[in-house]
Amino acid sequence: MNLEFNKNEDAMKLAVSQMKQRHAQVALGGGKKSVEKAKEKGKLTPRERIQYLIDEGSTFSEIGSFTGWEMYADEGGCPSGGTVGGVGYVSGRRCMIIANDNTVKAGAWFPISGKKNLRLQEIAMENRLPVIYIVDSAGVYLPMQDEIFPDKEHFGRIFRNNAVMSAMGITQIAAVMGSCVAGGAYLPIMSDETLMVEGNGSIFLAGPYLVKAAIGEDIDIQTLGGAKTHTEISGIADYKFNTEQECLDQVKRIMDKLGDTEHAGFDRVKPEPPQKDPQEIYGLVSVDNSKPYDILDVIHRIVDKSEFDEFKKDYGKTIVCGYGRIDGWAVGIVANQRTIVKSGKKEMQLGGVIYNDSADKAARFIQNCNQKKIPLVFLQDVTGFMVGSRSEHAGIIKDGAKLVNAVANSVVPKITIIIGNSYGAGNYAMCGKAYDPRFIYAWPNAKIAVMGGEQAAKTLLQIQVASMKAKGETIDPEKEKELLTKITERYTSQTTPYYAAARLWVDEIIDPIDTRLRIAEAIAAANQAPIEKEWKGGVFQV
Repeated sequence: MNLEFNKNEDAMKLAVSQMKQRHAQVALGGGKKSVEKAKEKGKLTPRERIQYLIDEGSTFSEIGSFTGWEMYADEGGCPSGGTVGGVGYVSGRRCMIIANDNTVKAGAWFPISGKKNLRLQEIAMENRLPVIYIVDSAGVYLPMQDEIFPDKEHFGRIFRNNAVMSAMGITQIAAVMGSCVAGGAYLPIMSDETLMVEGNGSIFLAGPYLVKAAIGEDIDIQTLGGAKTHTEISGIADYKFNTEQECLDQVKRIMDKLGDTEHAGFDRVKPEPPQKDPQEIYGLVSVDNSKPYDILDVIHRIVDKSEFDEFKKDYGKTIVCGYGRIDGWAVGIVANQRTIVKSGKKEMQLGGVIYNDSADKAARFIQNCNQKKIPLVFLQDVTGFMVGSRSEHAGIIKDGAKLVNAVANSVVPKITIIIGNSYGAGNYAMCGKAYDPRFIYAWPNAKIAVMGGEQAAKTLLQIQVASMKAKGETIDPEKEKELLTKITERYTSQTTPYYAAARLWVDEIIDPIDTRLRIAEAIAAANQAPIEKEWKGGVFQV
């Protein structure tokens, strides 16, 4: 390996180390004092609850661990959006697990908490995954109620989804281990079965203080809505237990008896490891996304036996398309190319730009995968579509629209991994969040923005300077330089994967070495949902 590879490897491993440190930070939830307070009540942390629940030695693919990262500073923060969730195995059944974190503002819901819970439910619905809710929440965070309560994508949508999932035949189990208040009380009752822990679990529309204020009645929490009340008097809950462990054991027994469902039937053979060392993936891509590399080197360290059948190899070279297998699953891969290629005596860098021919090729390949019912994997490192008169005259907008149309109307599962830049319309064409990937992940070096930081900062500077001149103000070169630095820093901070993950533009930031595992788990989950739509491409301007 060369010096450049070693530099990349060191930088990427450092970025991964930082990511793991930050994950350990958010895993503390509301902090050690809040955790200790919960322990005194006999409560486990949400991640401890999940770890106890899932099958020993199985994989738990966490979703949204960095949700809320560096948001709500004035409110004390909201680590992981106050919810821990992801896909795991319980009694051998793959399912979605959604656990409130009572150490974060007593599990109260911030605006981003609602967005995260809806995303987790969306994943469950798209992939027909049974859902286990571990409930321990004080309800809506009242100081921000106007941002979480009434709109279509707010708190109430969760209960609408409960009803829709039930009609879809998706099993939902609610284990109530703490508060379940007001509107939140509907969630366990709209689930198939409700379990409660005595002494800690409670369900009611109005707590003791509100009851006292509304009708003058004095009553304690457990008498009002505890496990004994709801299993012996109201009949709302189905089971009660002395400890959380006993409650989770019953969840396992329920999951153990679920019947099988119809699958999508994606092709799978016996898995084979890549022949090229997956560990070398760390050294292939530069952390600042500035150096060229061959995307085939990345693909060969992800796919089984490092075998990849390239589609239209010599045409549209800025996007690589082809077929392979990941953990035995057949996949179609669409990936941006940033290598240097030779054309006669000339060398040309392919900088992740989408040209007319590459857009045309990718659109055709996506159609083929839909025709054959092969899941699609997008490896994003894209700076956008090619601009300028030559591209415009050649119809870049038409070819770009053709690609976007194919991505939007695709009916097979789409899994997106952002391994570098994700800029502008390139984000859309390569199946960014707006185009409904079943799962979307980012490497620690990912950058997501409408354009690169340097170009954006210079554009914003020009606008600001022009505005100042229009007002008769002058600006000296030193001041202009200072202003450019300030704009660049602000813009750059908004392009990091943590900024994106905080807002759920990506589902999770992952270690590059886990790319193969995450894709395999995503396809296995997607295989649980039959494809119910036929491929229709819409109107193409050929």
